[in-house]
Amino acid sequence: MAIVITVFGSSRPAPGTPAYETARALGAALAKAGFAIATGGYGGTMEAASRGAREAGGKVIGVTAEEFSSPANQWVEEEIRVSTWQERLMKLVELGAGYVALPGGTGTLVELAVVWERISKGFLSPRPLVILGDFWLPVVKAIPAAELNSNPIQPAQSVEDAVMLLVRQVGVRRGAD
Repeated sequence: MAIVITVFGSSRPAPGTPAYETARALGAALAKAGFAIATGGYGGTMEAASRGAREAGGKVIGVTAEEFSSPANQWVEEEIRVSTWQERLMKLVELGAGYVALPGGTGTLVELAVVWERISKGFLSPRPLVILGDFWLPVVKAIPAAELNSNPIQPAQSVEDAVMLLVRQVGVRRGAD
């Protein structure tokens, strides 16, 4: 199976918006680099990344929760259904060999913080945690370095930069699905 990159982001952006199209480009670029992707499986940037990956021939895993009444988006190839939001988050963390956080709201903030904390405390082996764009930089900069065991967060200004960071640090394995 291909190496999985988990993509976190907002459920709100609609097709055609800059946030949606950036996530779609990210999904496509990850798939073209040989990665599978996992997302929360619903709309917005989760849908966009899933769509981009599938359109580029990639594998898409959607982790959904029974707590939410929404079905998985149409681009999800493999749905993993769990009971709660918390189980969904932990499954997304478990699946990822690396992570990309797109702009989002409190749900995305929690996802970013959980991965950051688990890596920092050594509960997860070191792996890349990429923030795409400047949206999360104020949050990252607000945490004093003295409070961190390590800071795995790597900013990327473009989709290409994000994928390059992931390829360099995680590598890819093609064709072994």
